[in-house]
Amino acid sequence: MNGLDGKVAIVTGGTRGIGAAIARRLLMAGCEVTTCGRTQPDAPPSADGREADFVACDVRDPAQVRDLVDAVIARHGRLDTVVNNAGGSPKVDAAVASPRFSEAIVALNLMAPLHMAQAAHPHLKAANGSVVNIASVSAVRPSPGTAMYGAAKAGLLSLTRSLAQEWGPHIRVNAIIVGLIETDDPQETYGSDAARHRIARSLPLGRMGCGADVAEAVAFLASPAAAYISGAELSVHGGGERPLFLELVAREAARREA
Repeated sequence: MNGLDGKVAIVTGGTRGIGAAIARRLLMAGCEVTTCGRTQPDAPPSADGREADFVACDVRDPAQVRDLVDAVIARHGRLDTVVNNAGGSPKVDAAVASPRFSEAIVALNLMAPLHMAQAAHPHLKAANGSVVNIASVSAVRPSPGTAMYGAAKAGLLSLTRSLAQEWGPHIRVNAIIVGLIETDDPQETYGSDAARHRIARSLPLGRMGCGADVAEAVAFLASPAAAYISGAELSVHGGGERPLFLELVAREAARREA
């Protein structure tokens, strides 16, 4: 159960993909879970006969975020964990990205987690709770095609470290650096089956990740087992992407031997 039985959690963007996997894992651990999004899902995440609550919320809007937190407190009387999972970006060349587009990407991937953490702060402090920010490998390596997304996620890592310093000892704040994950629509993200198999073989663990891999890390960081972990960046990436230069060296060696 991870010591989470009876705890209360918010998972932003928790109606599909990684967020839904996180919500299901916290439900399995005994948490009361509330997810949010801009549109009502067909069916909220569920596990062990229990279902997550859903509150419509655009996490880029501080007023809506405050209303979300108020609704959770009104229903449950406490808040123990916030998982800032909502995020993402379509691919756009930085040379042509409009100011409005760039601002929207930063608002979703950096400002929204700050709004949520601020709204939740007094309740997390009362509960000695925690924040788990879902970041990305785009934060720690170049992110061509999603430059503003990578920059925002890098900012999220910096925010994680700063809030951990400001808000201890009552609130722990950590981040998960998520690697290559099989998405709801893997063809759109990674291409053909053959391309995905090549990507998987290039990773040290021989496969791409799945939502459950991230969810297990969230459950750990939210649990008493992580009581002395704050300001940390936990990489969930299967060992990391193989550097391109190694592939080029291998190709050159094969060419010479041919």
